[in-house]
Amino acid sequence: MKILVTEMMWNDGIEKLKQKGYEVDYDLELSRKREELLGLLPNYDAVIVRNETKVDTEFLDAAKKAQVIGRLGVGLDNIDTKQAAERGIPVISARNANATSVAEYVLSCMLDASRPIRQADVDVKKGNWNRALFTGTELNGRVLGLIGMGEISHRVAKRAQAFGMEVVGYDPFVAPFDHVVQETGIKQVHELGELLKHSDFISLHIPLTKDTKHLINKEAFSIMKPEAYIINSARGGIVSEEDVIEAVKDKQIAGAYLDVLESEPITDSSRFAESENIIITPHIAGSTDEAQSRTALLIAEEIDKVLNGQKSLCRVN
Repeated sequence: MKILVTEMMWNDGIEKLKQKGYEVDYDLELSRKREELLGLLPNYDAVIVRNETKVDTEFLDAAKKAQVIGRLGVGLDNIDTKQAAERGIPVISARNANATSVAEYVLSCMLDASRPIRQADVDVKKGNWNRALFTGTELNGRVLGLIGMGEISHRVAKRAQAFGMEVVGYDPFVAPFDHVVQETGIKQVHELGELLKHSDFISLHIPLTKDTKHLINKEAFSIMKPEAYIINSARGGIVSEEDVIEAVKDKQIAGAYLDVLESEPITDSSRFAESENIIITPHIAGSTDEAQSRTALLIAEEIDKVLNGQKSLCRVN
């Protein structure tokens, strides 16, 4: 059987598939070569994608032999899972494989905002020794607000609590006795505005849907503390980019850490260059070496299960 990989996949996952006897064709740039991709799809029994490959009607029409689609990650906004299901094609995601890496990314953002170590280093190397300028603040006693209370939020909360932070969460789909409330110790709030009003850091862990599109917008920023930071490692489009630029410019909030954008990468004319308090990273929150390896190995294993008629716990449709 033949498997096509259209985006970056760690080699250990590819090698695992080859060891199981599959013929694997890998082109990490194929997601950007649409016509070539569509021409190749009819020849493959399985396709592995990441977040750039659009698995839409055109893709599914071309993938005539496909028995399964693997997603190297958990976001599904680039995949029409409903149409795939109608055609009998299961979609497999890398369930929780990168959750720890995303959680550590969020902690890194909060530490970076609290202790200006990089700025102090630059200043010292210029010949200065300004201790008062770079004192920073503690995370201890600060309030972290989590929008979305799934597995990643659970891991973020446990780490934030170790720093002495108070953690609150908003998620209309989480019940009062779910484990993330009862066992993790997140204080559940039932109004988004309450979380926005009281949090020093707000971290997003929700999918991009019609209901979450621009959820964090001008109105949301007007509620937040002027010393607050927004952290988005979930999906571009949840935060209104024009509104966050204005909010930081007008000092409605202290800053933002954005790992995901509505259009990636940014252009030379992007307004993000206007503010040094908006930190942009290239969609790397869940992309540590360890997470990449776990993701690749998990998808390889689950693809193999489906192709051999077994059930996958990572199926999403």
